[in-house]
Amino acid sequence: MPSQGKHRRPKSVSLSRGIAAVTAGGAVLALPVLGATTASAAPAPSVTAEKAVVPVSVTAQVNSVTKAAPATHSVVSGETLSKIARQYSVSGGWKKLYEGNRKAVGENPNLIHPGITLTIGAKAAAPSDAKAPKASKAAAPSADRTATAERADRSERTTAAPATYTNDLDGWIRESLAVMAQNGIPGSYEGIHRNIIRESSGNPNAINNWDSNAVKGTPSKGLLQVIDPTFQAYHVPGTSTDSYDPVANITAACNYAADRYGSIDNVFGAY
Repeated sequence: MPSQGKHRRPKSVSLSRGIAAVTAGGAVLALPVLGATTASAAPAPSVTAEKAVVPVSVTAQVNSVTKAAPATHSVVSGETLSKIARQYSVSGGWKKLYEGNRKAVGENPNLIHPGITLTIGAKAAAPSDAKAPKASKAAAPSADRTATAERADRSERTTAAPATYTNDLDGWIRESLAVMAQNGIPGSYEGIHRNIIRESSGNPNAINNWDSNAVKGTPSKGLLQVIDPTFQAYHVPGTSTDSYDPVANITAACNYAADRYGSIDNVFGAY
């Protein structure tokens, strides 16, 4: 006898999600296509591959536009703005160089102190005696450009009129400052004028016949009251050998003051 109790429904065997289809001939079991269950979308393009197409020349392009830093020049004794401008082929000559360095030079372009640094500018050419590495033909200036610069420099030298100075205290000081600048002797208009007024009141023929120098036979003479031995020792070539000559007297006295005190500007009394 069959056992009593709840009838248990027999488990049906799954045939991979079979689908029953009724046809005119009877029931047919339709099986799903297994390949469809494992199909997947085509792989997405690789991000790494996309990045790889970025041009590697970007860095080179950025570096190629970097501008060269402006050139600088440290002034040494005996140099002038005109000489430095010619050395670096500055377009516009010493005037252009002075305009760009007015703060460093001061109000007198004829007076540049040794040790100050001048900015030449990014387009300035290197000094002719500098040992620079050979540049490629593409980077070298063209012959026409070089010739044009040389013609401009010659034109500036030949057309520039010589400086003229008045035959008075102002003119003597200014001419002396020009000579001092060419010989690297420091000093300012104010420093020279202040000492002249104290020493001689602006009289180029002044002479001291009463002090200890006069007793020794070497009286102080001229605008800055220089004794002959000092004048001869510190005389600047190109100026008069007469110690009474205003320009020669000022220049020699400033040369002496620079050697002993650093500059005539540092003199505020008997020296």
